[in-house]
Amino acid sequence: MIRSFRSLTLAVLLAGSFSAFAQQPLDRIAAVVDEDVILQSELDRAVVNIRAQYAGREGQLPPPNVLQRQVLERLILIKLQTARAEGTGMRISDEEVNAAMANIARQNNLTNDQLRQQLARDGLSLADFRNSLREEITVQRLRQRFAQQVDISEAEVDAAMAMQAGGNAQYRLSHILVALPEGATAEQISTGQKKIEGIKALLDKGEMEFSAAAVRYSDSPNALEGGDLGWRGLDQVPTSFGNTIRTMQRGQIVGPIRGPSGFQLIKLEDVRNEEAAGAQMATQFQARHILVRTPENGDDAAAKAKIETLLARVRGGADFAELAGKESEDTASKARGGDLGWFGKDDFGPEFGAQVAGLTDGQVSQAFKTQAGWHIVQRVGSREVNATDQNRRAKAREAIGQRKFEAEWDTFLRQMRGEAFIDIRIGADAAGNAG
Repeated sequence: MIRSFRSLTLAVLLAGSFSAFAQQPLDRIAAVVDEDVILQSELDRAVVNIRAQYAGREGQLPPPNVLQRQVLERLILIKLQTARAEGTGMRISDEEVNAAMANIARQNNLTNDQLRQQLARDGLSLADFRNSLREEITVQRLRQRFAQQVDISEAEVDAAMAMQAGGNAQYRLSHILVALPEGATAEQISTGQKKIEGIKALLDKGEMEFSAAAVRYSDSPNALEGGDLGWRGLDQVPTSFGNTIRTMQRGQIVGPIRGPSGFQLIKLEDVRNEEAAGAQMATQFQARHILVRTPENGDDAAAKAKIETLLARVRGGADFAELAGKESEDTASKARGGDLGWFGKDDFGPEFGAQVAGLTDGQVSQAFKTQAGWHIVQRVGSREVNATDQNRRAKAREAIGQRKFEAEWDTFLRQMRGEAFIDIRIGADAAGNAG
């Protein structure tokens, strides 16, 4: 569910030869980000990566100073996100970095040794590449944790289902954002509005393609991807846009629209209709569980020992529901004696579903581990249901979650950026920008 920035790290490998870095530039600080720094060499590598991705389409890129500013802003956000994650105790182990490197090697039909040799030929140190990977994994982990906090009500799902009743249309959208800071002044709002209206005028006159204008002018994190938002159903766009998008024609541009992040232009790139699926039967389970979480930097052995002690108490005759109400660390189900209600096999992840499916009604599992921590689960019942509506509701819930996550994540990034000390030491922004 979650959608990330284009990987600057992976692009290093995929973009080809970077012999330009054989001669190392004189390194200096490009920006100070709270207690961290971005070096000129980091920024230069990232800019070359982007240029390599646009090989043959260089005309779509903004002027060098604008491109440098956009890439530097991405690096600033990455620094802020990794610092926030580390501040909450999140750590990425060397084993996870090793696994990510092995995955990149496999995707490029290389052995680990060949990957290291390729990095050396491109003038990249193994340590720098591993640090970039670690930052990328950290950002993804932070986004996943943030996404888990998004709350979706049944009323929102009902409204999305009603909106879908008219069909299964999917819309390919792009956007251009002129961002406004939190608590923007009247002057800032006026400046932003003039800028977005100027961009719209260029598009109306046919002087620039929408994607090229997004790369050059948009303040959105996906600017360098031409503002592409991908395929979305009406339940994946803000409700205020739904009726407008439904009536748009391919290629049509609407806006400026004032939103929480600033002023936007929206373009409908394409429309497609997905065939409605026929009736499907599925097995649902009812179960209760007890969870003991493993702390980020905690003792996994202690968590395992505790869950096995609780399992022994259940085996010895303790009431499962009563024990869950006292000992479970799943706050959502604890008050209900660990009851999870009816759910599909994969609703709580494949590990959990496999455990429940392997039990008979009334049976208690052995202790097992998932990403959430250590569990024991008691299966209460099972049933066969027509899963068509449940699947539609699950897809609607996922789409709503994605839309709300994107909006809340954008607000989170802007607030974090606004609260940070940023001192840009290159280009036109070098003077009077700390804040």
